Parts: sequence; C-alpha cells; structure tokens
Amino acid sequence: MTSILSQDEIMDLDSKILALSENASTASENDDPDTKAKNVKPLSEQEVKQLCEKAKEILQNESNVAQVKAPVTVCGDIHGQYHDLMELFRIGGNCPDTNYLFMGDYVDRGYYSLETVTLLVAMKVRYRDRITILRGNHESRQITQVYGFYDECVRKYGSPNVWKYFTDLFDFLPLTAIVENDIFCLHGGLSPHLDTLDQVRKLDRVQEIPHEGAMCDLLWSDPDERCGWGVSPRGAGYTFGQDISEQFNHTNSLKLVARAHQLVNNGYSWSHEKNVITIFSAPNYCYRCGNEAGIMELDEHMNQTFLVFDPAPRRGEANVTKKTPDYFL
Repeated sequence: MTSILSQDEIMDLDSKILALSENASTASENDDPDTKAKNVKPLSEQEVKQLCEKAKEILQNESNVAQVKAPVTVCGDIHGQYHDLMELFRIGGNCPDTNYLFMGDYVDRGYYSLETVTLLVAMKVRYRDRITILRGNHESRQITQVYGFYDECVRKYGSPNVWKYFTDLFDFLPLTAIVENDIFCLHGGLSPHLDTLDQVRKLDRVQEIPHEGAMCDLLWSDPDERCGWGVSPRGAGYTFGQDISEQFNHTNSLKLVARAHQLVNNGYSWSHEKNVITIFSAPNYCYRCGNEAGIMELDEHMNQTFLVFDPAPRRGEANVTKKTPDYFL
C-alpha cells in the first residue's frame, strides 16, 4: 500500500485536530445536536478517508500482540467523552512527551465519539511509536450502529461514509499489547481457546468482531470471583477465575494482565490477587454514573503509579446520579 499523505499533510491534519480541542471545550453538553454538528466538525469527509488510509498503512504492520516499551501510560475506555480525554492528557502529559497505550472503546455512549477517535487516530499517524491504540468491543460495525457512533457520523457529516471509513480501519487495530514482556494489555479478557501469546499472534484480526471464538473473547471477557470459565452475562465472551489468570500469566512468563471493559468506581481495580487489573478512563461514565477515571503510569523500571481524575470542568452537564447504565460495559 503506497502512502497517501505526505508528512506535511499529516502535520496539517494533526494541527487541525488539535485545534479542535479549544472549539470542543467551549461546547455545552446541553447544546442542540444540530448546532454541535455545525460547530464541531474536525475534518472534511475526504480528509477522514485519507487519514484512515494512512493509519491502515501503519496498523497493518503491527502484530496482534503489539510490543510496547516503558515508560508508558496505560488507559482504559474513553467512550466519546472528548472533554475528559483532554483532561486525561492534561493530567498524564501530552503525546509525544508521554507514551500512551489505549485499550479500546473510543466511541459510543459519549457525545463526541467522532472527535475522540479522530484525534487518537491522528496522533497514531503523527506519533506512531509513541502511542498504541488497541481494539475494543465497541470498535465494531454492529455495536456502533446501536450505541451512538453511527448516528453521530450521519448527524455530523450527513451520510454514513465517515462511519464506514473508521469501522473499516477498526479491523486493523491490534487486539492486544505487551509491555516489556511483563504486562499483557487488552480490552476484555482471556479465552479458553488461547493458552499462549503465540496463539494470539496467529489470529486473523482483519475482520468484523465475530460473535464467538478467540478474537471475540479477547474483547468481551471479564474476570470473575468464581474459578474456571463461566458463561458471560454479556452474551459474548466468558468469565474467567483466578486459576485461569494465574495459569495464563505463568505459562507466558507474565506478571500482570491489564484490561479495561468494565466500569470501576475508583478508576482502577485489582482482582485475582493482583494477577489482573481493570482500568477505566471515562469519568462520570454516560454523564451519570459518578465514577472516577484512572490511568496507570509505568516508568522505565516498570514501577506502577495510578492517577485518578474527575470529569473535566464544563458547562451544562446533567446532574450526576448513581444510576447504573442500561448496558454495563
């Protein structure tokens, strides 16, 4: 695949995206959607197409188990909460000064999925060795047609073309990553079909997320207090117990499985006697859950520091409640 964008064009696209932050930060969460669609449009449809094609060139050369070096900051779900992504960068440091690993779920639920995913893809294109973006279960054609991203694309661009460019790109996102051969990072969890990292590397990832099987499990599974494998209440993937995570870490000489996918009230949560950690980076999820967000900083010696933060200040946000979202992630 030949390059579509020159370095100057990449820098121009990136500057446009970064300039969006000032525009988006002044938008009220209670603005009329049509007004927001007119005022917040990061790139033209053709520019999005070019950006996605360039990102494909980069991502197709990355393994299903992306190799990541420390220091790096590991992040969980974002879910279109663009203001809070800006807050994450304010607290964690700007890329490329800080290296980042995002574990999926950039779109759906929040009001600014387009701005969120466009910015992260632009950063990947501009700083390919400084940022790793993995696939989450919401980086899917089927899920995004139900939980908001498809409708947002049509509302803001007048057609589903931009949605198609991004969902085609999602097929190329790595499924997992490993930091310094010690910490295995992924969106969901483990699979009864996978015992080793080499088996993960052999999967064909360039496809829509299947309804079952190893690839599905990596993006949908959850840790559980019960031992062994269990039926997931999500309807996809499995639950897995401490015996499973301990065996997987032992077999692959890992110290930890880091994952996202589940709302945790304090931003991060240990399980399985510190064999597994869940990181969730969308504060006040769905603008109503009242949770804090978290990120995990790993220094050059792989020492862990957790930063917890609240939603970014902004006008017009609905009152926080403790109501559980109808679809728990």
